[in-house]
Amino acid sequence: MKGFLHQLFDYNFYSNRKLIEQCMGMKEVPEKSLELFNHILNAHHTWNKRIMGKPKEFDISHQHLLENWEDVHYENQRTSFEIITNTEDFSTRIDYESSEGRTFANELKDILFHIINHSTHHRGQILADFRTSGIEPESLDYIFYKR
Repeated sequence: MKGFLHQLFDYNFYSNRKLIEQCMGMKEVPEKSLELFNHILNAHHTWNKRIMGKPKEFDISHQHLLENWEDVHYENQRTSFEIITNTEDFSTRIDYESSEGRTFANELKDILFHIINHSTHHRGQILADFRTSGIEPESLDYIFYKR
């Protein structure tokens, strides 16, 4: 399981980095894309903190400056890799409070997969927003990453 999760987080890191690079090369990034990518960064950070039982450092709606995206993304990735590497039982249940203040518990493996799936979902929305804005997005499909 560790190997597969490391692969998925490698893919997530690669895809987000490609998106960051593309945005940094733009004169103006579409507003919706800025909001969505900040949400990706913030949600990943929030889930890492929930897993570790630590307070988050910024809110889910925090807007990072584009020039800080890479640092936040790197820290998210480093933390997730640390979690995966140091975990012996991925069926461990993690208790956490949702953004709405409700208490839930999920298995660690499900939370880790959610981080990847959530990021992929919103990257798809960003790529659609790029197309709507006349910007040709790079392909970030998993299978292309694996080729």
